[in-house]
Amino acid sequence: MAKITYIEHDGTEHVIDVKSGLSVMEGAVKNNIPGIDADCGGACACATCHVYVDEAWLDVAGWRSATEVAMLDFAEEVEENSRLSCQIKVTDALNGLVARMPQSQR
Repeated sequence: MAKITYIEHDGTEHVIDVKSGLSVMEGAVKNNIPGIDADCGGACACATCHVYVDEAWLDVAGWRSATEVAMLDFAEEVEENSRLSCQIKVTDALNGLVARMPQSQR
């Protein structure tokens, strides 16, 4: 289990314990965190679970796959630390991860 901090665009923080094996997106959806829409349910077929991974966590969270890079083309305000939260699998090593939401998901 890992404690994940989800930060809405307005700065509202939600600190949630997420079971290992779930994705960061699933942790948000199961806990009704606003700002992560997850329209495709985690199939990496949309970009509505876009988050900014805190830079200190980029190596631990892993890097984007080619499919994820292609899907991020549909997201707004993509940055170097942009990820699709459905593609980040939770492990004990992610305990303390900070994921910030963009202003909007589309």
